[in-house]
Amino acid sequence: MDLELNSFSLSSVTLIVLLLIFSCTPAEGNFRVIGSPETIVAALGDDIILPCHVQPQVDVTGLTVEWSKPDLKPDPNDRLRRVEYVHLYRDAREDLDMKIAEYVKRTELFADGLTRGNISLKITNVTFEDEGRYKCFIPKLKGHIKSSIIYLYVEPKSVTTETPLQTPDPKEEIDTNVVCAGEVLITAVCVSALLTILSAVVFAVYWRHKLQKQEVRERL
Repeated sequence: MDLELNSFSLSSVTLIVLLLIFSCTPAEGNFRVIGSPETIVAALGDDIILPCHVQPQVDVTGLTVEWSKPDLKPDPNDRLRRVEYVHLYRDAREDLDMKIAEYVKRTELFADGLTRGNISLKITNVTFEDEGRYKCFIPKLKGHIKSSIIYLYVEPKSVTTETPLQTPDPKEEIDTNVVCAGEVLITAVCVSALLTILSAVVFAVYWRHKLQKQEVRERL
């Protein structure tokens, strides 16, 4: 009877420990690509920035970043039917092999921002042909939302426009920091609870072993 009770107790403690371990394991795949939800308005000839970033912040310098125009169809004369890019960042540098000719020497990412997940694209000397939808995409990002669509509208030069920020909204950065702090606190609480339970298990095993030895001595 005692053996069955002890086995049941140890099984229950083991189950609780495993549940705590799984609940305290940091979730993966929470990263998401976020672009500007509003249309970016530019004047002809302006230099503009299409805002896009990864949240929570993460270093993406080692990942591939693709900027494309999803409404642009492949060249029918191209036998490989390749889709060219507005800007392609791969192997820690811009890949010019598949760049749309009209965007050569007119686009760039922010090198310092990539370490913080900022993948905003700068386009210089905007033309009417630049108008349309742009897609920022990170193929190997650990998350379910790997891309975002930003719309660019180009108006005549007389229109006064504001250049979007190069970095994510400070409010979003603050929210991200709060989330990270909360995750750290939860992890700390889980670790403390886990250590407490393990200590209790070790003490129970030790005490049980001590009582068994004492019973053996009394019988002798």
